Amino acid sequence: MKLNKILGNINARFISGTLDKEITSVCFDSRAVQKGSLFVAVEGSALDGHDFIEKAIESGAVAVICQKFPDKKTDATVIQVNDSHTVLGITASNFFGNPSEKLRLVGVTGTNGKTTTVTLLYRLFTKLGYKCGLLSTIKNYVAEKEFEATHTTPDPVMINSLLNEMTEAGCEYCFMEVSSHSLDQMRVAGLHFTGGVFSNLTHDHLDYHKTFLEYLKAKKRLFDMLAPGSFALTNIDDRNGDVMVQNSLASSYRYSCHSPADFNCRIIEKSMEGMLLFIDGTELWTRFIGEHNAYNLLAVYSVARLLGAKKEEILTGISSLTSVAGRLEYITGPGLVTAVVDYAHTPDALENVLRTLADVSKGRELVTVFGCGGNRDKTKRPEMAEVSAKYSHRVVVTSDNPRVEDPEMIIADIREGFKPEEMAKTLFITDRREAIRCALTTAKKGSVVLVAGKGHENYQDIMGVKHHFDDKEIISEVFNQMKQSNVI
Repeated sequence: MKLNKILGNINARFISGTLDKEITSVCFDSRAVQKGSLFVAVEGSALDGHDFIEKAIESGAVAVICQKFPDKKTDATVIQVNDSHTVLGITASNFFGNPSEKLRLVGVTGTNGKTTTVTLLYRLFTKLGYKCGLLSTIKNYVAEKEFEATHTTPDPVMINSLLNEMTEAGCEYCFMEVSSHSLDQMRVAGLHFTGGVFSNLTHDHLDYHKTFLEYLKAKKRLFDMLAPGSFALTNIDDRNGDVMVQNSLASSYRYSCHSPADFNCRIIEKSMEGMLLFIDGTELWTRFIGEHNAYNLLAVYSVARLLGAKKEEILTGISSLTSVAGRLEYITGPGLVTAVVDYAHTPDALENVLRTLADVSKGRELVTVFGCGGNRDKTKRPEMAEVSAKYSHRVVVTSDNPRVEDPEMIIADIREGFKPEEMAKTLFITDRREAIRCALTTAKKGSVVLVAGKGHENYQDIMGVKHHFDDKEIISEVFNQMKQSNVI
C-alpha cells in the first residue's frame, strides 16, 4: 500500500521526502522492520523508539513517523507528528484496510469482568450461528482458530492484523477487552466500535496511573471515542457508570441488579451448582455463581439485545454457557474438599469471590491461598490481606508473579494488612507449590480452598523468567497424592 494512503488524513507537523512509496508493513519495534517498512517511533515506559530510528532505517525502513525529528540526514521519508501513539493506531488500521469498520466490534472495559464478559459473548454468538472473533486476556480467536494472548489488549498492529484475519474468515462480530493501559497508550486509536461496555471501577493499576482519577479518565476514553450510532452500555450500580457516558456521542443504555435500568437482573436462588436468575421478566438457570457473575451475564444479555439478537435465543444460549478458564473453576478432591481456582488479583475481585464462596458453601471451612504480583500497585497488598481475613477461616499467603521484586518483601507488604488477632489463622509460605499443598493437605473434610490470583495463567514470572506453573495442575497433583496416601 502507498504511504500517502496509509497516512490518510493524519495531520503532520513536517514531512521530509516523498509519500509516493510502497509500504510492506507497519512496525513500532525496530526488530520487526523489514525492507519497505514504515517505522513508527513511540515513547514507551522503558524504551524510546526514537533511539532506534537509525537501526530501523538500516534494517530497511523506507519511512519513519516520529515526534522528535532525527538529527541524522536520511533518504527515508520522515513524517513528524504531535502524538505517534495515536498515529500508530491510525496507520495500522489504514494499512490493513480499516477492518474494524467491516465488523461489529464491541469493546468491554472495567476493572473486573472484562474477560468473562467478552468470552461469553464470543461463545454465545458462536452458538447463535455467527462467525466471531475474540480479543481477550486468555486467548484470541479468529472464528475457531486460536492465537496466544500476550496482553489484555494487543498492540495496534496486532489488533488490526487479527481484525483483518477475522474479516477474511467471514467473521461478523468481534468482542474485545479494552484495558486502561491500552486506552492510555492509544492502542485502540483508529478503531471503529459498534459499542462499548463498562463493568465497574475498583482499586487496580495505580502503579501505572498514579491516581484513581487518572485511572477513571483512561477507562472513559473508550466512550469518548464512540461515534454516533454506536451504543454505550454501563453498569449504573457502580458509582462511575454514569460518569463514563458523559459527553459521549453514543446512545446510552444502563444495566443493573439493584436499580431501575434498561436491563435488569435479580438473583432468586443460589448454590454451589449455580444460580436461578430473573432477567428481563424471565427466570433462567445458569451454571455460574456469585453476584459478580450475575452482572457479567446481564451485560452479555444486554449487549446481545442491543446487537439485535432475539430474547429467547439469548436466554437459551446463556443457560448452556459454562465458566471461563481460571474464573471460579472447581476441582473436587478426596474428603469432599473442593479447590476453586480464580484469577482474582484485586481487593474487589477477591472480595467478590470470597463473599460468593462463603455464601454458598453453607458453613464449610473456607481456606484462601493468595499472593500479590511484583512490580505492581503496592497499595492493594494490605487490602488483599484484609479481604482474605474477613471471609476465610484460614489464610495462606504466598507468591504470585514476583517478577523482579523480592517475594519476601511482597509478603511483608501483605502482612501489614492483617490484624494481630488474625495472624493465628494465617500462614506465610513463599513457595506457591508448597503453599497450595499445605492448604489442601491440612483442609478439613468438606472444606473449600480458594487458590486466587493466577487463574488461567500457566507460568510464574520470577526475575523476568517465566517458569511453567499452573495452579490447576498443582491442585490435581496434590489431590492424586492424597488419594494414594488415603489422606482425609
